Formats: sequence, C-alpha cells, structure tokens
Amino acid sequence: MRYTATHKQETRERLLASSRAIAKRGGFESTGVDALMSAIGLSGGAFYGHFPSKQALFEELVRQEVENSAQMLAGDDDSPPDHLAKMLRGYLSSFHAANPESGCALPTLGPEIARAGPAVRKAVEKSLKHTQRGWSQRLGDPDAAWSLLAQCVGALVLARSVESDKTRKDILAACRRHIEATQGDQHE
Repeated sequence: MRYTATHKQETRERLLASSRAIAKRGGFESTGVDALMSAIGLSGGAFYGHFPSKQALFEELVRQEVENSAQMLAGDDDSPPDHLAKMLRGYLSSFHAANPESGCALPTLGPEIARAGPAVRKAVEKSLKHTQRGWSQRLGDPDAAWSLLAQCVGALVLARSVESDKTRKDILAACRRHIEATQGDQHE
C-alpha cells in the first residue's frame, strides 16, 4: 500500500497530539510505547519510524506544549489590557482543573520535566522566562510575575489533588480572589 507524501508527518503529528493528551492525563513515564501507538491505531513497532526514542518524543511534546502555553499566557504587544485577567480566570477554572489533557502541561508533567534532561528543562526555562517577561510588563514587577506564575501552577496541582469538587472550586476561587486583591493593590 502506498502512502501519501505527507503520511509520515501526519502520523507523527497525530502521535504527538495523542501523546500530549495521554501524558497530561496520566503521566508520560508510566505510559509505554505500545499504548501511545495503540491510541492512534498503530503498533508499537511503528513508533521508531517517527522518533528515535520515547525520550525524544517527550522532549518534542514538552517543547511544543511550553511554547503553546507561553504564547497563550504571555500574550503579545497587541493583547488587550485585560488579557492577563482573562487568562488567569481561564487558567484557574474548574474546567482547566478537570481537563488536564486540554490545558497547561506544567501542573501535570512538572515532576517528570524536573527529572528530564537538560534539553527539556532548557525549553521549559525559555518558555517560563517568556511568560514572566510578558507578565512583568503588565504588572510592572518581575518578582510579582514569577510569584503569580508559581501560584497558578501550584493552585492547579492542589485543585487536582483533592477528591471533592467543592474543595477544588474553593481552592481555585480563593486563588483568583487573592490574585485580584494583590493585583488591585499594585495598581493603586
């Protein structure tokens, strides 16, 4: 059977998209190559036609994830003044907490990223610095930007760690209120 000229690239992109969701839902390290390939309807043996190793897939997955997150979170010069407030409401939402596969990779993959090699951590650092710079410009305070970023990621980790939906909502709402109060103080 002949494949189209773009078949290999399309399969690679499907594998990345599927692996991204699987990793953010249940962890990357705990999922085998066979399961990753099975999710897109292929055998484990086909994996190595797309990536030289599972680690290479993880590196590419994290690189894409953190670039996407940085663009979404930091915004750009054309972003409206209320971009940060709107983004924070979405980031610290019950939907984001309940659907890790469609959100930021840091709260779910943070521990695996911390144990990864220098290439992965370098990509994450670059992305975090991009977000921090964007937020620093809006907040007028580089330290506040780092603190806010850490608070958001930590809030999602906590919200996803509890059983009760009420406690999850309480954590997220408290964090949003604290951020709004803190940001209000800075602009007075």
